[in-house]
Amino acid sequence: MVEEKGNERWWERMKKTEYVKEAWQQAKFSLPMILTNVAYYCIPLVSVMFAGHLGDIKLAGATLANTWATVTGFALMAGLSGALETLCGQAYGAKMYNKMGLYLQAAMITAVAVSSLIAVLWWFTENVLIVLKQKPEIAKAAAIFIRPLIPGLFATGLLECLLRFLQTQSAVVPLAVCSVGPLILHVPITYLLVHRAGLGFTGAAMAASVSLWISFIMLFFYVLRWKRFKDSWQGFSREAFRHVLGGLRLAIPSAIMLCLEYWAFDIITLLAGLMPEADTKTSIMAMCVNTVSVSFFITFGFSAVVSTRVANELGAGNVDKAKNAIKVASELAIILATIVVIVLVLGHNLWARFFSSSPVIISEFGRMVPLLTITMILDTAQGVLSGVARGCGWQRIGACTNLGAFYLIGMPIAVVLGFIRKLYTKGLWTGLICGLVFQTCILLIIVLRTKWGSIKLSVEKEESLPV
Repeated sequence: MVEEKGNERWWERMKKTEYVKEAWQQAKFSLPMILTNVAYYCIPLVSVMFAGHLGDIKLAGATLANTWATVTGFALMAGLSGALETLCGQAYGAKMYNKMGLYLQAAMITAVAVSSLIAVLWWFTENVLIVLKQKPEIAKAAAIFIRPLIPGLFATGLLECLLRFLQTQSAVVPLAVCSVGPLILHVPITYLLVHRAGLGFTGAAMAASVSLWISFIMLFFYVLRWKRFKDSWQGFSREAFRHVLGGLRLAIPSAIMLCLEYWAFDIITLLAGLMPEADTKTSIMAMCVNTVSVSFFITFGFSAVVSTRVANELGAGNVDKAKNAIKVASELAIILATIVVIVLVLGHNLWARFFSSSPVIISEFGRMVPLLTITMILDTAQGVLSGVARGCGWQRIGACTNLGAFYLIGMPIAVVLGFIRKLYTKGLWTGLICGLVFQTCILLIIVLRTKWGSIKLSVEKEESLPV
């Protein structure tokens, strides 16, 4: 009896030790990833802030352009690169290092090809936005802002691939350096182009493209020169083209999974443009989307952590460690989200002034804060669960879940509350919250009911695909 109790105490100590070890490992991983994701998001956001102080129409145009760029380009690039979280993550865990560089090159080929198509769409932004019933002067301003962002689109696509490649190898400190550094440079670059060079509104967008390319060049040279990647990066190879099709079979559902959620948030910005006082409501809704996006990219660090840890441990055959990683990441992410919510509640007026000096817009934004706090908590939970899905290769399941959550539940409720019940911006945002609740619950049920021992590696499936 005494021996059994001793064994139980030993087992409990072991579990606590494993928990603390995992928590420390994730904390060291997540902080650089948080800095990286926030920095990349803030580069175009800083440009929007500079443009916003040039006038109300320019603020509405820049925020709408940034939203449109995210909807059609930046989110799509991030989603396509999600295939590397599964393929490179599991390959690294299985010690198939030589395949990682081939997966990276295949993803880059896809990113350049897709960016070329999106660039054509961006060039005709004004016509598209007018078809979507946006005010002509705001649509014109958005088109002027987005065209200089086209070079930045290509940089973003390549950056996202490199980010996932390094992330799956836990090489996250260089990511922070090569993102925060360009962000710091971005402020003086934007100021010089907007005010000193006299480029004004156009210069703000041009600065974002310059800063994104600086970041890509820094990161790419790091991969080329650092000996740590000699096994995972063995130079350019024609064999990479053989992996494009296999990568697309994960990249497409991964992109759909992420974009469906992004599009839901950004569609309501477009819907706000159909309401009375469209200039004000579009600006407020865009500010809300940007605020939640900053929060999401903070907690997305933990999403990246759990995706990498789950993929690595599944690749190595350590199912119990993968499950422990999910538990630790969930708890740490909720703690961090609570801190972010408190900061927003206490400092929302100061945050709003970064976007606009208008007392009306600042006041209206303050009324949206309670809804934003609910959104941040839910988005944190689903962000971690979505990371689990990417690590396991469940992108198709995630895509179907997001389709049902936001477009069969969230969006109809948003339209009814926003337009029919005339709750306007609050109604639109409440609909999104309903979609988030459904999304989070479905993903949680899937994770809890999973038979972890029966999961097959996506990297093995990809290797067996015909080419």
